[in-house]
Amino acid sequence: MRREALICASIARMGHGMRGTVLALLIAATLGGCQLAPSGGPARVDPVAALPQRAPTVSPAESAIGAREHTRVIAQYGGAYGDPDAQRETEGIVQRLVKASDEPGRSFKVTILNSPVANAFALPGGYIYVTRGLLALADDRAEVAAVLAHEMAHVLARHAIARAQKAQTSELVERVAADVLSDSQAGQSARINSRMTLAQFSREQEVEADRIGVGISGRAGFDPFAASRFLDKLQRYADFRSATGEKDDAQNFLSSHPAALERRALVIKEARQFGAPGIGEQGRIPYLRAIDGIIYGDDPSEGFVRGREFLHPRLAIGFRVPPEYRLENTREAVLAAAGHDTAMRFDGVKLDEDLTPEAYLASGWINGLQEGSIERVEVGDMHAATASAVAGDWAFRIGAIRLGTSVYRFIFAERGGAGDIDAALNQTMSSFRRLAPAEVARLRPLRIDLLVTGPRDTVASLAPRMKGVERQAELFRLINGLGAGEEPGPGKMVKIITD
Repeated sequence: MRREALICASIARMGHGMRGTVLALLIAATLGGCQLAPSGGPARVDPVAALPQRAPTVSPAESAIGAREHTRVIAQYGGAYGDPDAQRETEGIVQRLVKASDEPGRSFKVTILNSPVANAFALPGGYIYVTRGLLALADDRAEVAAVLAHEMAHVLARHAIARAQKAQTSELVERVAADVLSDSQAGQSARINSRMTLAQFSREQEVEADRIGVGISGRAGFDPFAASRFLDKLQRYADFRSATGEKDDAQNFLSSHPAALERRALVIKEARQFGAPGIGEQGRIPYLRAIDGIIYGDDPSEGFVRGREFLHPRLAIGFRVPPEYRLENTREAVLAAAGHDTAMRFDGVKLDEDLTPEAYLASGWINGLQEGSIERVEVGDMHAATASAVAGDWAFRIGAIRLGTSVYRFIFAERGGAGDIDAALNQTMSSFRRLAPAEVARLRPLRIDLLVTGPRDTVASLAPRMKGVERQAELFRLINGLGAGEEPGPGKMVKIITD
């Protein structure tokens, strides 16, 4: 979370945009990415007959879009992640994949993004992005190869340029609907229809990219079944990160990716053209050594989530949310959810020296502010205030704490009486505190660490060595590709998360 003004437009105005889901309410949209890739053994596939090759033809439009958007993507995802070993590993995988593609003369630029979210995507002109979060989740070269081959397929099939043009059209439709129809029911319908058209178009592209990507990866000698295994892992990862364990059907429908089961069946069918499972290089040990020490989770400059606590060493502040809330740190704000209809947002803004928290809450940025609801409170020795607001079927409790030249804001939202947000706000604000210098000094980012299992090591004995994460056993199995009840066995290199 940045110190500067971090409020997104939908929250800043607290107006009609609040009538969507909690996620639409509290999280700014990011670039849609692809999530694909898998694991294995040393045998290598003999490349099958290559696709008919053609000279690479990168149009001026592709190059222009990629070059223009590259800087924006880097900024949006927290910059590039500078790890020489991980960079060499991903570039080496890409070089093998390019040689096995139908355009071996094509040039690709791979960037590792400094984001904890497991994601990858491509831009026109050969720009490929993979997050450090995805690299930490992957277990071997074959899994990463499946991801990168999928993204290369989007570029080779000219999906990226088509998607950019489609997105531009969709944006125009939404803007016209908003301007002309003034957010009427017809306007909302027009915007939803444009998004559905874009989503359907993208799903068709994803299916083709899956098919092409498995072929490229298999011809490059990687395990062609890696894509199906990594899709399974990504589904488990999504479930692990879900605040409720339930699926959001609307969000899934509007996603740019087909359902996991549909994609899994397709990639298995494509992989079988290379032979039975067990064929191809997995490259587990060299891959794990390449990612040893990479940061897991939050970037240190944006604070840390430790269970139910958020701690920011640079700002020297911290707070704790109630037990039913699950925290997530983003570049725009700190978010928390307790089901689909109860959520929280925390951020900070600069404040004029003579403006009190009460005056700030009354300054007009809260739509639906309830008259007479602003109250002065004290949080330790800090001046603070609270207020209430209503917008549509959403109720809000807002808190503002003055500390130095900044005000830190808590916005709790609930729909239909889903949660006691008054108690949640009071409990969370009461926990807000300055961090002592000794506590700040002890805060370190979480990293991937490697160890080799001993003869008596089990998930039950290894998982407690994970630091700063919840549900240690479940996460240990996830990042090491272990199924329910499966043990790593002796003499196996495994990943743990530690500070």
